[in-house]
Amino acid sequence: MKIYLGADHQGFHLKEQLFAYLVKHGYDVEDMGGKTLDPNDDFPVFAQAVALKVLGSTEKDPRGILVCGGGQGVAMAANRFRGIRASVIWDAYEARMTRYDNDSNILCLPARVVGDDEAAWQGILETWLNTEFAGAVRFKRRNAELDELVS
Repeated sequence: MKIYLGADHQGFHLKEQLFAYLVKHGYDVEDMGGKTLDPNDDFPVFAQAVALKVLGSTEKDPRGILVCGGGQGVAMAANRFRGIRASVIWDAYEARMTRYDNDSNILCLPARVVGDDEAAWQGILETWLNTEFAGAVRFKRRNAELDELVS
């Protein structure tokens, strides 16, 4: 599984921890930035970079992880791309449900909520990475309906 990782300044330190953790555990990870802590950077840039990599990947089950202060900003930006199902997650239960029911392909972490709790973000991460999509007909139908929404 290929994982694309991105964060703005508020998520930068957690992103660095996530990167080290994922590499240590044998995941193929690509850091899409920020590469340095820049208090003036903007989350949409990183959300777009990760979303486009996930969508353009030829890997089996590519995933993205985005981090900002509350997780909401990166999720809103990433979900503008058809085929992306980005979810803001704050606990392992929601991590399991968003994968099982919704086939979430981008995990959005709120650094202000989980950034100082290593056990919490590790539990979320491991659960999200290791939960398979159920593939139920109703779940597939709903994901297809998401991709058909236009403004």
